[in-house]
Amino acid sequence: MRWDELFDDLEGQLAAVEAAELAGEVADRTRRLAAQVPLADRLRAARGQRVRLDVRGSPPLIGSLRGVGPDWLLVDEDGGREVVAVLAAVQTVAGLSREHAPETSTVQGRLGLASALRSVARDRAAVAVRLRDGTALGGTVDRVGADFLELAEHPVGEARRPDQVTGVRAVAFAAVATITRLG
Repeated sequence: MRWDELFDDLEGQLAAVEAAELAGEVADRTRRLAAQVPLADRLRAARGQRVRLDVRGSPPLIGSLRGVGPDWLLVDEDGGREVVAVLAAVQTVAGLSREHAPETSTVQGRLGLASALRSVARDRAAVAVRLRDGTALGGTVDRVGADFLELAEHPVGEARRPDQVTGVRAVAFAAVATITRLG
């Protein structure tokens, strides 16, 4: 009988070691997979959800996350305004689930900030631009280049008329934190 008890004990110890190794391997694989998930994929899974974005140079953005591009986010603020936030300027995000959603469309994956801003330029809507250093600019996006936008500066709330334009400024995308559509 003593031999049976010894073998049962050894089998139990071996099963416990194997279970611990498996649990360690699963935990290691889970950490490795999580390390490969970019923030944009986490944000993509949160479309339609209420989020809070802390963006460098800008007051917090609180509202519904409506769109996610490769380098930009679209938020419908609680006040009803649409805000494009530059992903590189986003410091923290609250309100995300644990899910992630990789980009499945190659076309959507290529629609960068320039593409998003071209529709704003086409609409001729007045915008408020916040730079990452906190500077606030107002005007209308006249043109969009590969890595900059051209802003016709005029008083916020005024339409873009030649007599209202105080200047035209090229703004590097790398300096932009948010762009709020005002009209």
